[in-house]
Amino acid sequence: MRSNELEVLINWGDTDKAGIVYYPNFFKWFDIAGHQFFRSCNLAPAKLEEERGIIVPLLDVQCTFEKSLLYDDLITIHTKVEEINRKTIKLRHVIYRDGVRCAQGYELRGWVEKSPEGIKAVVIPEAVKAILNENIETKADKNRPRFNA
Repeated sequence: MRSNELEVLINWGDTDKAGIVYYPNFFKWFDIAGHQFFRSCNLAPAKLEEERGIIVPLLDVQCTFEKSLLYDDLITIHTKVEEINRKTIKLRHVIYRDGVRCAQGYELRGWVEKSPEGIKAVVIPEAVKAILNENIETKADKNRPRFNA
């Protein structure tokens, strides 16, 4: 299935009093990586909403913390489609520092139609499933600045 990698440089403000990354930042990075993943396969959330009336809200998230991360660490977030159901997409995120896994988890996102009447989950089109099922791995452009979220 499709995957994407991006790099994030950890800010001082991402750390707690002990100098270790404060746990909510992992979820922020998962969100950034998820949005970047969708952009990498031409399914940018802003474009989906504008052109198709589709939003991809977060339904569930989980993270397992394995190794501490610190200020100025450069991390790589590997995001891969783990599962596609009728109305949901599960993205697996793995965070590495210097090739060592430091955290892993997932986001479960809905495929939701937004209309004047409200929002409702709808079936993911086969064309979108085909894109997500492609065996393509994209990486951040090394000539562009790293994410510094």
